[in-house]
Amino acid sequence: MISILSAYIYAIAETSACDKPFCPQMPSMIARISTVLALGAVATAYELPANLKAIYDQHKSGGCSNSLSGTFSGGAVYCGDLANAVFLKGNNEYDNLDIDCDGANNSAGDCANDPSGQGQTSFVDTVKNYGISDLDANLHPYVVFGNEGASPSFNPQDHGIKPLSVMAVVCNNQVFYGVWGDTNGFTSTGEASLALGKLCFPDGGLTGDNGHDEKDVLYIGFSGDRAAPGKDGAAWAAGSTNEFEASIKGLGDELVASLVA
Repeated sequence: MISILSAYIYAIAETSACDKPFCPQMPSMIARISTVLALGAVATAYELPANLKAIYDQHKSGGCSNSLSGTFSGGAVYCGDLANAVFLKGNNEYDNLDIDCDGANNSAGDCANDPSGQGQTSFVDTVKNYGISDLDANLHPYVVFGNEGASPSFNPQDHGIKPLSVMAVVCNNQVFYGVWGDTNGFTSTGEASLALGKLCFPDGGLTGDNGHDEKDVLYIGFSGDRAAPGKDGAAWAAGSTNEFEASIKGLGDELVASLVA
């Protein structure tokens, strides 16, 4: 915040120093001020909107009145209590955040100690058409949503949720955006890529073998084509987690704004 303020003061001072009707440096100064203001906006970009905070608070207690699945091993069900959305819901809680390291570079960085990492995600064949070999758990914020190969099971596509569509994750009193990027082959729920976990809990020491145990994380998937950014609606080849998330934030904000508590 100090560096942003300093840059802003510097830009204003340099612009004010000119006593001509139009200064040669004016366009660059305007661009610099715009950039600084944008950086300031980033600092509050993930505040919890009022409607999403109300949803989080109102639905946390009790159970799910419209369960779409059986109860999974951690106690959660896939819940249809929100119109045009599906979320994970436990009894008087939401879900935890285990770390998934599947996909490209699955042994890189803090994924190196993942005991169950696999070399590809569930939608690798689709995401290959988006200019990358696969999602990278160290870079792409993605959610593991859906369970197959065991009982109970749940397929989000049966409820209108599209692969690689934008999801909202409420954690640590903030909202972050990721994509539905993988499924679980067993009966555990509450799992996200390392990149998303670190957005939620940057000081949590999260690794491929160390997640967030408290069941206070709300995962929301949105039904319909509206939620899928497709090839051109997200920066799939981004160089950082923040760059990728920024590319889907506008769509994520629209989806969240459509939710009614």
